Amino acid sequence: MKYMLIMRDSQEAFEASQEVDFEEIINAMGAYNEALMKAGVLAGAEGLAPATEGFVVDFAGEKPIVTDGPYGETHELFNGFWILEVSSKEEAVEWASRAPLGPGSKLEVRRIPSQEEAFADFADNEYVKKAAELPDRH
Repeated sequence: MKYMLIMRDSQEAFEASQEVDFEEIINAMGAYNEALMKAGVLAGAEGLAPATEGFVVDFAGEKPIVTDGPYGETHELFNGFWILEVSSKEEAVEWASRAPLGPGSKLEVRRIPSQEEAFADFADNEYVKKAAELPDRH
């Protein structure tokens, strides 16, 4: 089973991180990532650039509207993710609980279904068939 751990930080978490030596943060994240790799469960991980470099595409109207970051009133920002290949939800919970995050941070954990599972009712669709030819996502 694959799970995505989505790191969401509040302004409180951002401000707290400014009080910690950045090398200490790198070392804590590095040790966590190394533990994931040694356990053979890390399938991917990335951090993200600041929200000031991002943008939002809003589809609420007739035409999509693009708004540059930082965004309006944002209580939490998506700052990075890990993708884990584990044997159970319980194992995903265990690894998520070990992430070196502090107050104001949350991990949203979502299972990534297989292609077959996600589109079982549409197996004959031409685009589902084409997607099955893409590099294996599991």
